[in-house]
Amino acid sequence: MRLFVSEGAPGSLPVLAAAGRAQGRAELLISTVGPEECVVPFLTRPKVPVLQLDSGNYLFSTSAICRYFFLLSGWEQDDLTNQWLEWEVTELQPALSAALYCLVVQGKKGEDVLGPVRSALTYIDHSLSHHRSCPFLAGETESLADIVLWGALYPLLQDPAYLPGELGALHSWFQTLSSQEPCRRAAETVLKQQGVVALRPYLQKQPQPNLVERRAVSNEPEEEELASLSEEEIAMALTAWEKGLGSLPPLKPQQNPVLPVAGERNVLITSALPYVNNVPHLGNIIGCVLSADVFARYSRLRQWNTLFLCGTDEYGTATETKAMEEGLTPQEICDKYHAIHADIYRWFNISFDIFGRTTTPQQTKITQDIFQRLLTRGFVLQDTVEQLRCEHCARFLADRFVEGVCPFCGYEEARGDQCDKCGKLINATELKKPQCKVCRSRPVVRSSQHLFLDLPKLEKRLEEWLGKTLPSSDWTPNARFIIRSWLRDGLKPRCITRDLKWGTPVPLEGFEDKVFYVWFDATIGYLSITASYTDQWEKWWKNPEQVNLYQFMAKDNVPFHGLVFPCSALGAEDNYTLVNHLIATEYLNYEDGKFSKSRGVGVFGDMAQDTGIPADIWRFYLLYIRPEGQDSAFSWTDMLLKNNSELLNNLGNFINRAGMFVSKFFGGFVPEMVLTSDDQRLLAHVTLELQHYHQLLEKVRIRDALRSILTISRHGNQYIQVNEPWKRIKGSEADRRRAGTVTGLAVNIAALLSTMLQPYMPTVSATIQAQLQLPAPACSILLTDFPCSLSAGHQIGTVSPLFQKLENDQIESLRQRFGGSQLEESSELKAKVSPNPAVVETMTTAGPQQIQVLMDEVTRQGNIVRELKAQKADKNQVAVEVAKLLDLKKQLALAEGKPLDNPKGKKKK
Repeated sequence: MRLFVSEGAPGSLPVLAAAGRAQGRAELLISTVGPEECVVPFLTRPKVPVLQLDSGNYLFSTSAICRYFFLLSGWEQDDLTNQWLEWEVTELQPALSAALYCLVVQGKKGEDVLGPVRSALTYIDHSLSHHRSCPFLAGETESLADIVLWGALYPLLQDPAYLPGELGALHSWFQTLSSQEPCRRAAETVLKQQGVVALRPYLQKQPQPNLVERRAVSNEPEEEELASLSEEEIAMALTAWEKGLGSLPPLKPQQNPVLPVAGERNVLITSALPYVNNVPHLGNIIGCVLSADVFARYSRLRQWNTLFLCGTDEYGTATETKAMEEGLTPQEICDKYHAIHADIYRWFNISFDIFGRTTTPQQTKITQDIFQRLLTRGFVLQDTVEQLRCEHCARFLADRFVEGVCPFCGYEEARGDQCDKCGKLINATELKKPQCKVCRSRPVVRSSQHLFLDLPKLEKRLEEWLGKTLPSSDWTPNARFIIRSWLRDGLKPRCITRDLKWGTPVPLEGFEDKVFYVWFDATIGYLSITASYTDQWEKWWKNPEQVNLYQFMAKDNVPFHGLVFPCSALGAEDNYTLVNHLIATEYLNYEDGKFSKSRGVGVFGDMAQDTGIPADIWRFYLLYIRPEGQDSAFSWTDMLLKNNSELLNNLGNFINRAGMFVSKFFGGFVPEMVLTSDDQRLLAHVTLELQHYHQLLEKVRIRDALRSILTISRHGNQYIQVNEPWKRIKGSEADRRRAGTVTGLAVNIAALLSTMLQPYMPTVSATIQAQLQLPAPACSILLTDFPCSLSAGHQIGTVSPLFQKLENDQIESLRQRFGGSQLEESSELKAKVSPNPAVVETMTTAGPQQIQVLMDEVTRQGNIVRELKAQKADKNQVAVEVAKLLDLKKQLALAEGKPLDNPKGKKKK
């Protein structure tokens, strides 16, 4: 092989570093050529670096050459590395080229150089800092992504002036790589001790980069620059305003059951079915149910015919394992945790039309029908599988019934299907030192007959369907990338049966003792849950011409929704509705790590209720940090800041002031409004932002659409601040009229915001609408224009503050409570609570069953208290039952190892 590089060519840096890592793996001749020398005979322009292979073929992109050297070193490709390489080409290189051109060719310095690349540097730092256990971009060891990005960044970042001090994770990563011998030698070869000046001869011969200006990727609010408006836009906004509520279409009557209607937009929304055997944490909630709920509520505001469904995924190994741990039957586990899930989602105000479950006769019937259709059409294979069998338990060990050492990364608690540390899929027989999870004996390898879905035979149908679907769909980029990766590597037959008892029975002779693998039948749960809701379920699920299917999930669920189920449905040839829009989030982390129930780290759904923070505040913050394009992290400090700045000082401040001015200055009646040209321009700006909100939500960009709400409230605050109605009301008649116009327009903007806010914060939305006495149609329909909904003379209700300030000591207490410290302190705390050794021992060893008994008692007693209060029972009777409830909660807290909160009196407001 022969590698052609050029002194001063930035692309030579990473390829030389990669070549240095592969030294000794193959014979390599390195030749230095001029930047204008044509090495590749069939290219029309000079290009370096270039790798000429022994076959005579050429590689001439930096990442392709580096990949070749890494493959020589035995490196295995992975999706995360590929994603970083695509990001480097599409995002980093254009910004970096502009920065280097400014610095080297134009002689600019400071922010002129750093500005174009700042957001990219921040993104890398963010990714590194939220995976502190992994010092490199794609894991614990240096990867192809690290070398390519380091080589791209080195010419700029070797000058400390352009490595911002606040980006500590990026700084550490860059220094680590720069100190390695292959990287150090590459830098010396290309830059010749001259620094970035060595690039000048090469860059001067390149065309000037044309970097499109764009907003930096940031979670922080920016100063809003008002867009320029045309006279036509202003006139259209004014016309829509003057039409008032008369422009609203009639409200559609509610259907029960909700069914598709020919000629209308029929939207079917699913949220990934949560495993029934655990309690969802905040990451689960934002990744699936909460995101789907926002879109479902928005769809209803648009008067689209909408059905929103979810349910618990109840079959499979995980359920059997949990049942053994808790000493219950699988059905009892399902009943218990289904109720827990339902209570959590009810508290978070998730507006399911159906929240069902997969342990139903409908699930069995539909799954077996799809299987039989696949079988008769030749899409099911039989094969012998080598499996682990526990002779002591007399059973084959499927999935989570076996643990051992991961063959890829050495993690000692890898499951029989996947390693939680490196994320790779595993066959149980590949585990080192396997153990039966039930009895801890070492299993033996035995043969077992199983059924496989013949994915290779279905691959062409899948690709044809994707080719028709993706161009006009709103699949998220990560979903497209994941499916593309699976197809690139070629599909393989996938086992769809398991040696278990808890699952959908396989209706085939010789397989009576097996059930369907949960990966095959879990997605069929959407169909069976709909069938439990209505016997006309096929109008939704066998109607692709009239139904738009949106499916929400975290990215780890993409293969099953975007590949396995579509293949099953296409092979069944029964006109099934397939996903039009696959919406996948990245992961939400907790502070600096991951959520862990066992370690007491992170907030889980059943705990959020006990923090004293209302559900709508949780909804707002989770949606504000929704991991749409990259992983994000829940932060208590950031939650405090966003509550106090965006909700309290921005949104809440504007809506409260607008309403209070009506009450205080105009007796609770909306005043007459005579709009000036400035007011009309504000109407047009609000209309533009409203239309942007619609555009974003129609593309399911939920986090970005939330910013539009906050932008409008900032416009409103600025409008009030500039016009000062509290001063004008004391002035001349003209001043008082002006105060009336400003107040009337402001309270109408508040009314608009209440409806825009409904998908995000439904309780707050309803509170605003009640305070403003907003007419019913304006509460339930959101147009793309901004009509006047509170006309002059409309009487509003009592206005009160919407949000409360979060205090530092309150947040610090919650941070400690959910940071795992409660487990460390639990033994000491329990000893202090009671001097009785027997009681201490009992609490210390409280098992899941004892805890569940207490949880059930707390729930039951809570219901008693609520019923008594609803009936306005005698206060003494209520006090007695409340005391019982508090005592039960103390017992439960001790059993769970939680610190006891000191009783506090209610603050007077």
